[in-house]
Amino acid sequence: MIRVGEGLYASKVVDASSSSSSPNKPVKGKSFIRFETVTFVRPKESARKKNEMQQKTGLVEAIILEVKDRERIGGSFLKLDTICCMKNLSRDGYCNIGEVIIHKNLDSPDWPKRVQTFFEGTNEEAQMSPDDIVYIDRTGMYYLYFMFCDPELKGTLVKGRSVWKNPDGYLPGKMAPLMTFFGIMSLAYLVLGLAWFLRFVQFWKNIMQLHYYITVVIALGMCEMSFWYFDYANFNSTGSRPMGVTLWAASFTSVKKTLSRLLLLVVSMGYGVVKPTLGGLTSRVVLLGLVYLVASEALELFENLGNINDFSGKAKLFLVLPVTVLDSCFILWIFSSLSKTLEKLQMRRNMAKLELYRKFTNSLAVCVLLSIAWIGFELYFNATDPLNELWQFAWIIPAFWNLLAYTLLMVICALWAPSRNPTRYAYSEEMGEDFDEEGVALTGTGIKSGDMQTKADHVYGLGEDVEEDKRE
Repeated sequence: MIRVGEGLYASKVVDASSSSSSPNKPVKGKSFIRFETVTFVRPKESARKKNEMQQKTGLVEAIILEVKDRERIGGSFLKLDTICCMKNLSRDGYCNIGEVIIHKNLDSPDWPKRVQTFFEGTNEEAQMSPDDIVYIDRTGMYYLYFMFCDPELKGTLVKGRSVWKNPDGYLPGKMAPLMTFFGIMSLAYLVLGLAWFLRFVQFWKNIMQLHYYITVVIALGMCEMSFWYFDYANFNSTGSRPMGVTLWAASFTSVKKTLSRLLLLVVSMGYGVVKPTLGGLTSRVVLLGLVYLVASEALELFENLGNINDFSGKAKLFLVLPVTVLDSCFILWIFSSLSKTLEKLQMRRNMAKLELYRKFTNSLAVCVLLSIAWIGFELYFNATDPLNELWQFAWIIPAFWNLLAYTLLMVICALWAPSRNPTRYAYSEEMGEDFDEEGVALTGTGIKSGDMQTKADHVYGLGEDVEEDKRE
């Protein structure tokens, strides 16, 4: 038995069973399942046992049902565990021998659907007719089963593909809302990019190195959302995903996620605000970023370049686990660096920068708490919906992560926006910035500048920072 499932919306055209449509040009607005080049190949030993004079020597059935009608397959309505029809059931008129037992739905007598394909004579292959089209008149999660009751067909293979179409295109039902979402997010990144660019040009003389990194992340986000939109739009119109566009979209996603995390990390370390460079930590930051990029790229490619139903749970766990561990490393390092940066700013009594980092820390903490809560919701959602009956709401889960990343990027843009007073937040010689008035007063009382420097370093912990910067 082979199972394929997908969410489908009801046809918008009332006469879904009209014969005016052809397999090649179905009427627009119809939702259907079509069998395209589906071929069954039975074992050679099974074919040799058959009489070539017999017209029908084997039966494979394609059973299509809505998930809520799953109990109608087999003898459960008769309190039997069997799926195939037996002689006593056939004698009582419940089914035909050699066929799967189906208990028809009284509200929809034609459902569940049964499409039969017979082997002829000693032929090893049997092909389903492309004229076999099942139209969908109710919105729901539908499953397609290929089943046989003849024990001699054990080992039969299925080749080819089935085509599932929604009223508005070939995009699977649970993916369709994401196309609209990616289109909206593309516009959102465009608006953010224009606002940032205007600010960038207005104060271009006061630009810090950090501003260039933020610009790159915004540009990557815009490209990422645009590529995903075009990927889904092409999938929706043609029924197949263009590997090139999908590859670019997945790559932009991996690069943007990596650079976004690195941006959060270097900002938390005080780069460009508390310290001019990362010192000896640069190599560690780059190494973590490269490892995360490889792990994220592998996960994105396997999720998006394979068939929708080919991604097994074990393979997904194998690829998700490294990304999850690396995300945890980023979070721990970010908050550890934030703690040290806040401590330095507090000791130096730089209230403007301290307030900036407090706002950033609070925003980041809220995002982490929301992420933890959403992970819990996602686990609950998947655990309580094993048959994807809530498929119409599944798009919200990936959409949330994109929306959260965009929100956090907007916070960074607002806090570190270019301004007329770059020295307020940018790194500068601390003594010249913070202690100018105190230096004048101490010099006026006869204290030597060297002694003043030593005492100031001792009071505000600058001596320790110099040592720490050397170690870094």
